[in-house]
Amino acid sequence: MTHYAQSDSPWSDWQPDILGEGYEQSTLPLGTDPEGEGQIFATLVRHVAAGLERPAGAVLYLHGYTDYFFQRHLAEHFAKLGYAFYAIDLRKCGRSQRAGQTPHYVSDLTLYDVELNSALAKVRSDTGTDVLLMAHSTGGLILPLWLDRLRRADSLDGVSGLILNSPWFDLQGPAFVRNIGTTIIHTVGRLRGLSVLPGQGIDSYGTSLHTSAAGEWDYDLDWKPLAGFPVRFGWLRAIRIGHQRLHRGLDIGVPALILRSKLSKFVRNYGSEVDVADAVLDVKQIQRWSGCLGERTAIVPIENARHDVFLSGAPALANAFDELDRWLDWLHAHRDANGENLAG
Repeated sequence: MTHYAQSDSPWSDWQPDILGEGYEQSTLPLGTDPEGEGQIFATLVRHVAAGLERPAGAVLYLHGYTDYFFQRHLAEHFAKLGYAFYAIDLRKCGRSQRAGQTPHYVSDLTLYDVELNSALAKVRSDTGTDVLLMAHSTGGLILPLWLDRLRRADSLDGVSGLILNSPWFDLQGPAFVRNIGTTIIHTVGRLRGLSVLPGQGIDSYGTSLHTSAAGEWDYDLDWKPLAGFPVRFGWLRAIRIGHQRLHRGLDIGVPALILRSKLSKFVRNYGSEVDVADAVLDVKQIQRWSGCLGERTAIVPIENARHDVFLSGAPALANAFDELDRWLDWLHAHRDANGENLAG
């Protein structure tokens, strides 16, 4: 089993990960939480693939809300293509949760720059290659905003492209509801950030996914509960500020692939229709706002895909991997044509 080079960095030594053989984790202390919930940490996970002596590139994956990295099949697919695979659990998320902390809570998305900058530097240093960024849902909002800040700071070197899996680009619902709702979110979120939004607890999507219910994927329900963690006004205010920034237009500086389901289906109770649609986000909004990334962008609807396209049923999952592979082939050809070396 090949271990990539070690480097001096603020990350701890690599230790065995909960995913078992071939997976390791490293911890980054982030100091005192700006939200007042004690000491916080981020966790970097890597897949150590046998025979991968010189990776063709590296992937850094970011999860969504009520989520963490557990998708072995995704890491192993990239390893077969010759990529070193890493994933980060952000502060208060998944492996990075600590007792007494509010899961996933942050009042400003720019706070994540600390662990994202450090993770990118660590992956670059360990592998000696450029890094392909990948994110799901809320992570699909966080990464483009971060990339735009990196580009404006002239710090984008080492990023080869971006893959977004059902990115969260807007609130669901009619425009007038979103406008009124956003005003309330900003007011309450500023004054009582930890207050919980009413009307939550829908578990139809979680039921579709998890083996304990109707689904086919196994993961830790303490870190990814079926009905999700409560959404709080302060966190949603940070999301809406991010949405508004996206809608004004970004320049992420690299090509992007956006995968989404072909349709959305919102229901309170699980039914088989949830297995073949996005039960969380409005795919029309994903389509609408994808042009705001400001770079060459390919948007691909996947028939019968779930909200997490890479947790879809077998036919849709195979289709998603086919589309991913074709885009990676295009990305390599595009970079070659422009004299860019994936090995950095």
